[in-house]
Amino acid sequence: MAVNAKFATKIGLVAATVGSAIGLGNVWRFPSETQSNGGAAFLLVYLLCVLILGIPVMLAEFAIGRSGQSDAVGNFKSLTPDKKWWMAGAIGLLASYLILSYYMVVAGWTLDYVFSSLTGSLYDGYESAASTSKFFGDKMSALVVSWQAPILWTIITLAINFVVLLLGVQKGIEKLSNVLMPVLFLLLVIFAVKSLTLPNAIDGVKFFLRPDFSKIDINVIINALGQAFFSLSLGMGILITYSAYYPKDTRLTRTAVQVSALDFLVAFLMGLIIFPALCSFNMGDTASVQGTTLVFVTMPEIFANMPGTVVWSVMFFLLLAIAAITSTISLGEVAVSFVNQRMKVSRFWACVIVMAPLAVLSPICSLSLGAVPELSVGDMPIFDFLDTFATNIMLPLCAFLICVYVAWVLPRKFIEAELTNNGENRTKTLPATMFLIRYVCPVLIALILIAKLIDILG
Repeated sequence: MAVNAKFATKIGLVAATVGSAIGLGNVWRFPSETQSNGGAAFLLVYLLCVLILGIPVMLAEFAIGRSGQSDAVGNFKSLTPDKKWWMAGAIGLLASYLILSYYMVVAGWTLDYVFSSLTGSLYDGYESAASTSKFFGDKMSALVVSWQAPILWTIITLAINFVVLLLGVQKGIEKLSNVLMPVLFLLLVIFAVKSLTLPNAIDGVKFFLRPDFSKIDINVIINALGQAFFSLSLGMGILITYSAYYPKDTRLTRTAVQVSALDFLVAFLMGLIIFPALCSFNMGDTASVQGTTLVFVTMPEIFANMPGTVVWSVMFFLLLAIAAITSTISLGEVAVSFVNQRMKVSRFWACVIVMAPLAVLSPICSLSLGAVPELSVGDMPIFDFLDTFATNIMLPLCAFLICVYVAWVLPRKFIEAELTNNGENRTKTLPATMFLIRYVCPVLIALILIAKLIDILG
Protein backbone atom coordinates (compact mmCIF):
# COMPACT_ATOMS: atom_id res chain seq x y z
CA MET A 1 0.00 0.00 0.00
CA ALA A 2 1.55 3.28 -1.15
CA VAL A 3 1.59 6.29 1.15
CA ASN A 4 -0.92 9.00 0.28
CA ALA A 5 0.67 11.81 2.31
CA LYS A 6 3.02 14.23 0.59
CA PHE A 7 4.90 17.33 1.68
CA ALA A 8 2.93 20.33 0.42
CA THR A 9 5.79 22.64 -0.53
CA LYS A 10 9.44 22.38 -1.52
CA ILE A 11 10.41 24.62 1.40
CA GLY A 12 8.47 22.39 3.78
CA LEU A 13 10.09 19.30 2.26
CA VAL A 14 13.60 20.66 2.83
CA ALA A 15 12.72 22.04 6.29
CA ALA A 16 11.31 18.70 7.42
CA THR A 17 14.28 16.74 6.06
CA VAL A 18 16.78 19.18 7.58
CA GLY A 19 14.89 18.95 10.86
CA SER A 20 15.19 15.16 10.73
CA ALA A 21 18.94 15.39 10.20
CA ILE A 22 19.75 18.18 12.63
CA GLY A 23 19.90 16.91 16.18
CA LEU A 24 22.02 17.03 19.28
CA GLY A 25 24.73 15.29 17.28
CA ASN A 26 25.26 18.59 15.46
CA VAL A 27 24.86 20.75 18.53
CA TRP A 28 27.02 18.97 21.08
CA ARG A 29 28.79 16.10 19.32
CA PHE A 30 30.34 18.19 16.54
CA PRO A 31 32.06 20.76 18.82
CA SER A 32 33.20 17.91 21.06
CA GLU A 33 34.64 15.91 18.16
CA THR A 34 36.25 19.03 16.70
CA GLN A 35 37.91 19.93 19.99
CA SER A 36 39.29 16.45 20.62
CA ASN A 37 40.45 15.91 17.03
CA GLY A 38 42.52 18.97 16.23
CA GLY A 39 40.06 21.78 15.44
CA ALA A 40 40.10 23.00 11.84
CA ALA A 41 41.88 19.88 10.58
CA PHE A 42 38.91 17.81 11.74
CA LEU A 43 36.50 20.34 10.20
CA LEU A 44 38.06 19.90 6.75
CA VAL A 45 38.12 16.12 6.97
CA TYR A 46 34.52 16.16 8.17
CA LEU A 47 33.44 18.28 5.21
CA LEU A 48 35.17 15.87 2.83
CA CYS A 49 33.39 12.94 4.51
CA VAL A 50 30.02 14.64 4.03
CA LEU A 51 30.76 14.93 0.32
CA ILE A 52 32.05 11.41 -0.31
CA LEU A 53 29.93 9.49 2.22
CA GLY A 54 27.01 11.55 3.49
CA ILE A 55 25.47 12.81 0.25
CA PRO A 56 25.79 9.53 -1.73
CA VAL A 57 24.24 7.42 1.06
CA MET A 58 21.52 10.03 1.49
CA LEU A 59 20.77 9.81 -2.24
CA ALA A 60 20.56 6.03 -2.03
CA GLU A 61 18.00 6.33 0.79
CA PHE A 62 16.07 9.04 -1.07
CA ALA A 63 15.89 6.88 -4.19
CA ILE A 64 14.55 3.86 -2.28
CA GLY A 65 11.95 5.91 -0.41
CA ARG A 66 10.55 7.96 -3.27
CA SER A 67 10.46 5.00 -5.63
CA GLY A 68 8.98 2.55 -3.11
CA GLN A 69 6.36 5.04 -1.80
CA SER A 70 5.98 3.11 1.45
CA ASP A 71 7.51 2.71 4.92
CA ALA A 72 11.08 1.77 5.86
CA VAL A 73 10.35 -1.94 5.38
CA GLY A 74 7.65 -1.72 2.72
CA ASN A 75 9.93 0.18 0.31
CA PHE A 76 12.24 -2.82 0.03
CA LYS A 77 9.29 -5.19 -0.36
CA SER A 78 7.89 -2.98 -3.10
CA LEU A 79 11.13 -2.82 -5.07
CA THR A 80 12.23 -6.45 -4.59
CA PRO A 81 9.14 -8.40 -3.51
CA ASP A 82 10.71 -11.85 -3.92
CA LYS A 83 13.84 -11.14 -1.88
CA LYS A 84 14.57 -10.67 1.81
CA TRP A 85 16.18 -7.26 1.55
CA TRP A 86 13.31 -5.87 3.62
CA MET A 87 15.45 -6.93 6.57
CA ALA A 88 17.77 -4.00 5.85
CA GLY A 89 14.82 -1.67 6.40
CA ALA A 90 13.85 -3.63 9.50
CA ILE A 91 17.31 -3.02 10.98
CA GLY A 92 16.93 0.73 10.43
CA LEU A 93 13.40 0.67 11.84
CA LEU A 94 14.48 -1.16 15.00
CA ALA A 95 17.54 1.04 15.42
CA SER A 96 15.48 4.23 15.13
CA TYR A 97 12.99 2.97 17.72
CA LEU A 98 15.72 2.01 20.18
CA ILE A 99 17.37 5.40 19.71
CA LEU A 100 14.00 7.09 20.17
CA SER A 101 13.53 5.33 23.52
CA TYR A 102 16.50 7.09 25.12
CA TYR A 103 16.50 10.20 22.95
CA MET A 104 13.16 11.08 24.53
CA VAL A 105 15.01 11.28 27.84
CA VAL A 106 17.70 13.58 26.43
CA ALA A 107 15.05 15.78 24.82
CA GLY A 108 13.40 15.93 28.24
CA TRP A 109 16.65 17.20 29.74
CA THR A 110 16.69 20.09 27.27
CA LEU A 111 13.11 21.04 28.20
CA ASP A 112 14.04 20.88 31.89
CA TYR A 113 16.94 23.26 31.25
CA VAL A 114 14.70 25.64 29.29
CA PHE A 115 12.29 25.72 32.22
CA SER A 116 14.95 26.02 34.94
CA SER A 117 16.68 28.78 32.93
CA LEU A 118 13.39 30.62 32.55
CA THR A 119 12.62 30.42 36.28
CA GLY A 120 16.22 31.15 37.24
CA SER A 121 16.48 28.01 39.35
CA LEU A 122 19.39 26.74 37.24
CA TYR A 123 21.53 29.57 38.61
CA ASP A 124 20.27 29.67 42.19
CA GLY A 125 23.30 29.57 44.49
CA TYR A 126 26.06 29.71 41.87
CA GLU A 127 27.40 33.06 43.10
CA SER A 128 28.32 31.54 46.46
CA ALA A 129 29.67 28.29 44.99
CA ALA A 130 33.37 27.58 45.48
CA SER A 131 33.58 26.16 41.96
CA THR A 132 31.04 27.16 39.33
CA SER A 133 31.96 24.25 37.05
CA LYS A 134 31.42 21.81 39.94
CA PHE A 135 28.19 23.63 40.77
CA PHE A 136 26.73 23.08 37.29
CA GLY A 137 28.20 19.60 37.11
CA ASP A 138 26.37 18.72 40.32
CA LYS A 139 23.19 20.22 38.86
CA MET A 140 23.43 18.00 35.82
CA SER A 141 24.29 14.91 37.85
CA ALA A 142 21.37 15.54 40.20
CA LEU A 143 19.00 15.75 37.22
CA VAL A 144 20.31 12.60 35.55
CA VAL A 145 20.26 10.37 38.64
CA SER A 146 16.90 11.56 39.96
CA TRP A 147 13.60 10.15 38.78
CA GLN A 148 10.86 12.76 39.22
CA ALA A 149 11.98 15.59 36.91
CA PRO A 150 13.48 13.45 34.11
CA ILE A 151 10.41 11.22 33.89
CA LEU A 152 8.07 14.22 33.98
CA TRP A 153 9.89 15.94 31.12
CA THR A 154 10.20 12.67 29.22
CA ILE A 155 6.42 12.21 29.39
CA ILE A 156 5.92 15.81 28.23
CA THR A 157 8.25 15.11 25.30
CA LEU A 158 6.26 11.97 24.47
CA ALA A 159 3.04 14.01 24.53
CA ILE A 160 4.49 16.64 22.17
CA ASN A 161 5.60 13.92 19.77
CA PHE A 162 2.23 12.19 19.92
CA VAL A 163 0.34 15.38 19.03
CA VAL A 164 2.65 16.35 16.14
CA LEU A 165 2.72 12.83 14.70
CA LEU A 166 -1.04 12.50 15.03
CA LEU A 167 -1.52 15.69 12.99
CA GLY A 168 0.25 13.96 10.11
CA VAL A 169 2.83 14.84 7.48
CA GLN A 170 1.56 18.23 6.30
CA LYS A 171 -0.31 19.60 9.34
CA GLY A 172 2.13 18.16 11.88
CA ILE A 173 5.67 17.46 10.70
CA GLU A 174 5.85 19.98 7.85
CA LYS A 175 4.15 22.87 9.67
CA LEU A 176 6.26 22.37 12.79
CA SER A 177 9.46 22.22 10.71
CA ASN A 178 8.49 25.39 8.84
CA VAL A 179 8.31 27.20 12.20
CA LEU A 180 11.11 25.60 14.20
CA MET A 181 13.85 25.47 11.55
CA PRO A 182 13.90 29.27 10.96
CA VAL A 183 13.83 29.79 14.73
CA LEU A 184 16.76 27.40 15.18
CA PHE A 185 18.87 29.15 12.53
CA LEU A 186 17.97 32.58 13.93
CA LEU A 187 19.10 31.51 17.40
CA LEU A 188 22.32 30.09 15.96
CA VAL A 189 23.12 33.36 14.17
CA ILE A 190 22.35 35.42 17.29
CA PHE A 191 24.64 33.24 19.41
CA ALA A 192 27.41 33.24 16.79
CA VAL A 193 27.38 37.05 16.60
CA LYS A 194 27.40 37.34 20.38
CA SER A 195 30.18 34.80 20.81
CA LEU A 196 32.37 36.47 18.19
CA THR A 197 32.12 39.77 20.08
CA LEU A 198 33.39 38.29 23.37
CA PRO A 199 36.92 39.15 24.61
CA ASN A 200 39.63 36.92 23.06
CA ALA A 201 37.07 35.37 20.71
CA ILE A 202 39.65 35.44 17.92
CA ASP A 203 41.65 32.70 19.69
CA GLY A 204 38.68 30.39 19.46
CA VAL A 205 38.15 31.28 15.81
CA LYS A 206 41.78 30.48 15.06
CA PHE A 207 41.49 27.09 16.72
CA PHE A 208 38.34 26.34 14.77
CA LEU A 209 39.38 27.67 11.35
CA ARG A 210 43.20 27.54 11.17
CA PRO A 211 44.04 23.93 10.24
CA ASP A 212 47.01 22.03 11.59
CA PHE A 213 47.33 19.16 9.13
CA SER A 214 49.82 17.38 11.39
CA LYS A 215 46.82 16.53 13.60
CA ILE A 216 45.24 14.35 10.91
CA ASP A 217 45.67 10.63 11.51
CA ILE A 218 43.55 7.51 11.12
CA ASN A 219 41.62 8.24 14.31
CA VAL A 220 40.68 11.73 13.11
CA ILE A 221 39.51 10.29 9.77
CA ILE A 222 37.40 7.58 11.45
CA ASN A 223 35.88 10.10 13.86
CA ALA A 224 35.09 12.47 10.98
CA LEU A 225 33.46 9.61 9.06
CA GLY A 226 31.40 8.73 12.09
CA GLN A 227 30.35 12.36 12.64
CA ALA A 228 29.31 12.76 8.99
CA PHE A 229 27.40 9.50 9.20
CA PHE A 230 25.49 10.23 12.40
CA SER A 231 24.92 13.95 11.84
CA LEU A 232 22.97 13.23 8.64
CA SER A 233 20.79 10.52 10.25
CA LEU A 234 21.93 7.83 7.84
CA GLY A 235 20.81 4.24 8.32
CA MET A 236 17.92 5.12 10.64
CA GLY A 237 15.06 4.67 8.19
CA ILE A 238 14.26 8.39 8.56
CA LEU A 239 15.40 9.50 5.11
CA ILE A 240 13.76 6.49 3.44
CA THR A 241 10.49 7.25 5.26
CA TYR A 242 10.51 10.99 4.59
CA SER A 243 11.44 10.62 0.91
CA ALA A 244 8.31 8.49 0.42
CA TYR A 245 6.46 11.77 1.07
CA TYR A 246 8.39 13.57 -1.69
CA PRO A 247 6.44 14.51 -4.84
CA LYS A 248 7.65 12.65 -7.93
CA ASP A 249 9.16 15.80 -9.44
CA THR A 250 11.48 16.39 -6.45
CA ARG A 251 15.08 16.77 -7.59
CA LEU A 252 16.82 14.38 -5.23
CA THR A 253 20.40 15.50 -5.84
CA ARG A 254 19.55 19.14 -5.24
CA THR A 255 17.61 18.22 -2.09
CA ALA A 256 20.48 16.11 -0.73
CA VAL A 257 22.97 18.93 -1.33
CA GLN A 258 20.66 21.48 0.31
CA VAL A 259 20.01 19.29 3.34
CA SER A 260 23.70 18.42 3.75
CA ALA A 261 24.75 22.06 3.36
CA LEU A 262 22.26 23.27 5.98
CA ASP A 263 23.22 20.43 8.29
CA PHE A 264 26.89 21.39 7.92
CA LEU A 265 25.99 25.05 8.47
CA VAL A 266 24.44 24.20 11.83
CA ALA A 267 27.59 22.36 12.90
CA PHE A 268 29.77 25.21 11.61
CA LEU A 269 27.77 27.86 13.47
CA MET A 270 27.97 25.78 16.65
CA GLY A 271 31.75 25.84 16.26
CA LEU A 272 31.67 29.63 15.96
CA ILE A 273 29.55 29.74 19.11
CA ILE A 274 31.40 27.26 21.31
CA PHE A 275 35.11 27.84 20.68
CA PRO A 276 35.22 31.66 20.96
CA ALA A 277 33.17 31.37 24.17
CA LEU A 278 35.45 28.69 25.61
CA CYS A 279 38.56 30.74 24.87
CA SER A 280 36.98 33.96 26.11
CA PHE A 281 36.34 32.37 29.51
CA ASN A 282 39.61 30.38 29.56
CA MET A 283 37.95 26.99 29.17
CA GLY A 284 39.34 26.01 25.79
CA ASP A 285 41.97 23.61 27.12
CA THR A 286 39.76 21.82 29.60
CA ALA A 287 39.96 18.14 28.67
CA SER A 288 36.56 17.34 30.11
CA VAL A 289 34.77 19.97 28.05
CA GLN A 290 32.92 17.68 25.67
CA GLY A 291 29.61 15.94 25.05
CA THR A 292 26.92 16.54 27.63
CA THR A 293 29.48 18.30 29.84
CA LEU A 294 29.92 20.91 27.13
CA VAL A 295 26.26 21.91 26.77
CA PHE A 296 24.83 21.19 30.21
CA VAL A 297 27.77 22.23 32.40
CA THR A 298 30.21 24.48 30.55
CA MET A 299 27.66 26.61 28.67
CA PRO A 300 25.65 27.48 31.84
CA GLU A 301 28.95 28.42 33.47
CA ILE A 302 29.65 30.74 30.53
CA PHE A 303 26.17 32.28 30.70
CA ALA A 304 26.57 32.81 34.44
CA ASN A 305 29.49 35.12 33.67
CA MET A 306 27.65 37.09 30.99
CA PRO A 307 25.20 40.00 31.35
CA GLY A 308 21.66 38.79 30.65
CA THR A 309 22.34 35.31 31.99
CA VAL A 310 18.72 34.14 31.95
CA VAL A 311 18.02 35.40 28.42
CA TRP A 312 21.07 33.71 26.89
CA SER A 313 20.47 30.53 28.84
CA VAL A 314 16.81 30.27 27.80
CA MET A 315 17.66 30.87 24.13
CA PHE A 316 20.49 28.34 24.13
CA PHE A 317 18.52 25.54 25.70
CA LEU A 318 15.55 26.39 23.50
CA LEU A 319 17.91 25.84 20.58
CA LEU A 320 18.85 22.44 22.02
CA ALA A 321 15.20 21.58 22.61
CA ILE A 322 14.26 22.40 19.01
CA ALA A 323 17.06 20.19 17.69
CA ALA A 324 16.02 17.38 20.02
CA ILE A 325 12.27 17.57 19.37
CA THR A 326 12.59 17.64 15.57
CA SER A 327 14.83 14.58 15.84
CA THR A 328 12.45 12.62 18.07
CA ILE A 329 9.54 13.40 15.75
CA SER A 330 11.42 12.12 12.71
CA LEU A 331 12.49 8.99 14.59
CA GLY A 332 8.89 8.44 15.69
CA GLU A 333 7.56 8.88 12.16
CA VAL A 334 9.63 5.90 10.99
CA ALA A 335 7.74 3.61 13.34
CA VAL A 336 4.36 5.33 12.86
CA SER A 337 4.61 4.99 9.08
CA PHE A 338 5.55 1.32 9.44
CA VAL A 339 2.62 0.51 11.74
CA ASN A 340 0.23 2.55 9.62
CA GLN A 341 1.28 0.77 6.43
CA ARG A 342 2.01 -2.78 7.59
CA MET A 343 -0.81 -3.17 10.12
CA LYS A 344 -3.22 -1.11 8.02
CA VAL A 345 -4.52 0.85 11.01
CA SER A 346 -5.44 4.54 11.22
CA ARG A 347 -2.79 7.10 12.03
CA PHE A 348 -4.29 7.59 15.48
CA TRP A 349 -3.86 3.94 16.39
CA ALA A 350 -0.43 3.85 14.76
CA CYS A 351 0.65 6.71 17.06
CA VAL A 352 -0.82 4.93 20.09
CA ILE A 353 0.89 1.64 19.21
CA VAL A 354 4.25 3.40 18.76
CA MET A 355 4.11 5.77 21.73
CA ALA A 356 2.54 3.51 24.38
CA PRO A 357 5.60 1.24 24.85
CA LEU A 358 7.83 4.32 25.00
CA ALA A 359 5.85 5.54 28.02
CA VAL A 360 7.46 2.58 29.81
CA LEU A 361 10.75 2.09 27.97
CA SER A 362 11.92 5.73 28.04
CA PRO A 363 11.45 6.10 31.83
CA ILE A 364 13.33 2.80 32.24
CA CYS A 365 16.22 4.29 30.24
CA SER A 366 16.16 7.35 32.49
CA LEU A 367 16.01 5.36 35.72
CA SER A 368 18.93 3.16 34.61
CA LEU A 369 21.28 6.17 34.78
CA GLY A 370 21.20 6.32 38.56
CA ALA A 371 17.84 6.11 40.27
CA VAL A 372 17.62 2.36 39.62
CA PRO A 373 21.15 1.21 38.64
CA GLU A 374 19.98 -2.42 38.55
CA LEU A 375 18.37 -1.61 35.19
CA SER A 376 21.48 -2.53 33.25
CA VAL A 377 22.96 -4.94 30.73
CA GLY A 378 26.15 -6.22 32.30
CA ASP A 379 27.95 -3.16 33.64
CA MET A 380 26.16 -0.82 31.26
CA PRO A 381 22.94 1.08 32.08
CA ILE A 382 20.15 0.28 29.62
CA PHE A 383 20.40 3.88 28.36
CA ASP A 384 24.08 3.45 27.44
CA PHE A 385 23.59 -0.08 26.11
CA LEU A 386 20.89 1.00 23.65
CA ASP A 387 23.00 3.99 22.58
CA THR A 388 26.06 1.81 21.98
CA PHE A 389 24.24 -1.04 20.23
CA ALA A 390 21.93 1.04 18.02
CA THR A 391 24.22 3.87 16.95
CA ASN A 392 27.53 2.04 16.70
CA ILE A 393 26.39 -1.24 15.16
CA MET A 394 22.87 -1.16 13.75
CA LEU A 395 23.08 2.16 11.91
CA PRO A 396 26.34 1.44 10.02
CA LEU A 397 25.08 -2.06 9.23
CA CYS A 398 21.83 -0.71 7.81
CA ALA A 399 23.61 1.92 5.71
CA PHE A 400 26.08 -0.67 4.41
CA LEU A 401 23.22 -2.91 3.30
CA ILE A 402 21.46 0.04 1.64
CA CYS A 403 24.54 0.82 -0.46
CA VAL A 404 24.88 -2.81 -1.51
CA TYR A 405 21.16 -2.98 -2.28
CA VAL A 406 21.07 0.11 -4.49
CA ALA A 407 24.38 -0.57 -6.23
CA TRP A 408 24.31 -4.33 -6.71
CA VAL A 409 20.78 -5.70 -6.21
CA LEU A 410 18.51 -3.19 -7.93
CA PRO A 411 18.85 -2.69 -11.71
CA ARG A 412 21.71 -0.40 -12.65
CA LYS A 413 19.29 2.03 -14.29
CA PHE A 414 17.30 2.40 -11.06
CA ILE A 415 19.52 5.04 -9.47
CA GLU A 416 19.92 6.84 -12.79
CA ALA A 417 16.15 7.05 -13.27
CA GLU A 418 15.57 8.29 -9.73
CA LEU A 419 18.34 10.89 -9.66
CA THR A 420 17.42 12.28 -13.09
CA ASN A 421 13.64 11.98 -12.70
CA ASN A 422 13.56 9.52 -15.60
CA GLY A 423 15.89 11.64 -17.70
CA GLU A 424 14.11 14.98 -17.21
CA ASN A 425 16.88 16.47 -15.06
CA ARG A 426 20.24 15.26 -16.25
CA THR A 427 23.11 15.53 -13.77
CA LYS A 428 26.82 15.44 -14.51
CA THR A 429 27.52 14.04 -11.05
CA LEU A 430 25.63 10.78 -11.66
CA PRO A 431 28.69 8.64 -12.62
CA ALA A 432 30.64 9.89 -9.60
CA THR A 433 27.65 9.31 -7.31
CA MET A 434 27.19 5.77 -8.58
CA PHE A 435 30.91 5.04 -8.18
CA LEU A 436 30.83 6.28 -4.59
CA ILE A 437 27.73 4.24 -3.71
CA ARG A 438 29.08 1.07 -5.34
CA TYR A 439 32.68 1.09 -4.17
CA VAL A 440 33.66 3.89 -1.77
CA CYS A 441 30.76 4.19 0.68
CA PRO A 442 30.55 0.46 1.57
CA VAL A 443 34.27 0.45 2.38
CA LEU A 444 34.05 3.59 4.50
CA ILE A 445 30.98 2.35 6.36
CA ALA A 446 32.67 -1.00 6.97
CA LEU A 447 35.64 0.93 8.38
CA ILE A 448 33.31 2.77 10.78
CA LEU A 449 31.64 -0.47 11.83
CA ILE A 450 34.95 -2.27 12.43
CA ALA A 451 36.35 0.68 14.40
CA LYS A 452 33.23 0.80 16.59
CA LEU A 453 33.33 -2.95 17.21
CA ILE A 454 37.01 -2.77 18.21
CA ASP A 455 36.20 0.13 20.54
CA ILE A 456 33.29 -1.76 22.14
CA LEU A 457 35.15 -5.05 22.50
CA GLY A 458 38.51 -3.65 23.40
